[in-house]
Amino acid sequence: MATSQLSARNMKNLGQQFVADHVVGLPRSGIRDFFAIVAAMPQAISLGIGEPDFVTPWHIREAAIFALEKGKTSYTDNLGLIRLRREISTYVEQYFDLSYHPEKEVLVTVGVSEALDIALRAVLNPGDKVLYHEPCYVSYSPSIVLAHAEPIAVKTEAKDAFGIDPDRVAEAWQPGCKVLLLNFPTNPTGGVTERKKLEQLAKFAVEKDLLVISDEIYSELTFEGEHTSIATLPGMKERTLFLHGFSKGFAMTGFRIGYACGPEPLIEAMMKVHQYSMLCAPILSQEAAIEALKNGMSSVLKMKEAYHKRRDLIVRRFNEMGLTCHLPKGSFYAFPSIEGTGQDSLSFCKGLLEAEEVAVVPGTAFGASGAGFVRASFSTSYDRILEASNRIERYLEKKPQA
Repeated sequence: MATSQLSARNMKNLGQQFVADHVVGLPRSGIRDFFAIVAAMPQAISLGIGEPDFVTPWHIREAAIFALEKGKTSYTDNLGLIRLRREISTYVEQYFDLSYHPEKEVLVTVGVSEALDIALRAVLNPGDKVLYHEPCYVSYSPSIVLAHAEPIAVKTEAKDAFGIDPDRVAEAWQPGCKVLLLNFPTNPTGGVTERKKLEQLAKFAVEKDLLVISDEIYSELTFEGEHTSIATLPGMKERTLFLHGFSKGFAMTGFRIGYACGPEPLIEAMMKVHQYSMLCAPILSQEAAIEALKNGMSSVLKMKEAYHKRRDLIVRRFNEMGLTCHLPKGSFYAFPSIEGTGQDSLSFCKGLLEAEEVAVVPGTAFGASGAGFVRASFSTSYDRILEASNRIERYLEKKPQA
């Protein structure tokens, strides 16, 4: 039968037979599916997508424009511009107390998402296992599966402000575990883990010979206490991949620029994967990142102050209306419980969107441990958060409580 005579259904079935088994079982992102609906509702107030509402500071944009005007449109070294790697090395030493050789231990990537992907692909063999804490960023478990490894979730809870419990990590460990994946402050909960517990995790990692991959993309947005990287603890630098980037703190999401720092053999392995997939990060984004690191911290601090005020507002309003919400110590997410409403996370989000045109994300989008919660981003304006809060309260008043 000619292709033109095949039905659309048959064409779809024909295509499906070629999809890899480990991809067939991957769920679509719970965030993106939900916000495909939101996109068709221009009047909706979105507390959903984890993206700063601030435009990238002008001096950073100007650096990219100037680089383009100067004709900087070429490939760069696979590892990234050496000028940027030197700036990264200086920045990480200044703000994280970590020292990395810019020529051998720093790799510039296409966002932190690529850094995580190539880190997993560079170190995991089929059948290896990865411990990670949940609720977590939507890509963690799928990225592990795509690397032909097995994800092992460690539940975190609201009573602990969603910090990780080292005892639970130890209980979840099983033979074959090779990597411990951490993200503090955490998306979607804003959870952090204090130094004492990080020290316990570090001791456990050494005892079990685990590599730690530490995603610290929200570290500049730490509101309570000081951020500590596990890589700074004794015996950890040599067994930690430090991942960071510019999307959140510097409001540079669309620039897609991140980096990884770590022991030379691991960075070399990641570079091999990177050079055969991405080749290099965009040169204009790298030029902008140089400017961000050299002159961008004042803008970061101003944005952080605004997030801090928004956090206090949204958490207070959630608690006032009966949606119990811990105070996130970092990131720009609140993670209130909706269990008292008698609805599951998805039903609550759909009902709220339909009735009051406010978008929040079902907690289950971030793993089974997110059941009974929703994620509300406070990376939108104070006034819009206030209006969204009033709409949510109105929705709760109309709906009988469980």
